[in-house]
Amino acid sequence: MFTREKLHYRALPLEAAPALSDDESMAAARAFFARMKTRHTVRDFSPRPVDGQVIADCIATAGRAPSGANHQPWHFVAVRDPDAKREIRTAAEQEEEAFYGGGASDEWIKALEPLGTGVSKPHLEIAPWLLVVFAQRWGEFDDGTRYKNYYVPESVGIACGFLIAALHHAGLSCLTHTPNPMAFLNGLLARPKSEKPVMIIAAGYPAQDATIPQAATIKKPLEEIMTVV
Repeated sequence: MFTREKLHYRALPLEAAPALSDDESMAAARAFFARMKTRHTVRDFSPRPVDGQVIADCIATAGRAPSGANHQPWHFVAVRDPDAKREIRTAAEQEEEAFYGGGASDEWIKALEPLGTGVSKPHLEIAPWLLVVFAQRWGEFDDGTRYKNYYVPESVGIACGFLIAALHHAGLSCLTHTPNPMAFLNGLLARPKSEKPVMIIAAGYPAQDATIPQAATIKKPLEEIMTVV
């Protein structure tokens, strides 16, 4: 993506969206909040197919996230092949067995109880898409030499937020899954050592009888998460 010879600053005019009035800005912010307020993590997926272009457009949105030095240190593998999803589920459940079988502290397991999580992860096969997010530890110039990426966890985290919002905006539900460790994903998905898998996002339409944990509906009020200085 980058060449050594073209790393120079050049200013371009901002292609800004039409300016909104104060009232329009407030209405837009409230409309987006109302939309995102309906977002919930879902474990019950419908097998209904999701067009690959929808997934591509959502990932393209994630790719517009800000990143350290604009290095965009991420890669998204969109998995829809049933055999590949089955392999991912098998490997993930092996890690979950170790986690719930003593790898996690009692305090951690207790914290998860209200969410109803466990070893079995059928959604990894039922959801039409698994979006595996990789963080790129380093990049390469066009001549093959390495360059350092900056603020990788922060940058990838922001991109994942963009992706989750885009999926919800497209009418899809998703579930973030982080088995630990996740190095098995490099081999299963043929990704290089420079990339570290950080998250699996199961994505699709919710099942008609989908449920969510009551505990997940409890959100901190604004006065607890915002301070104005």
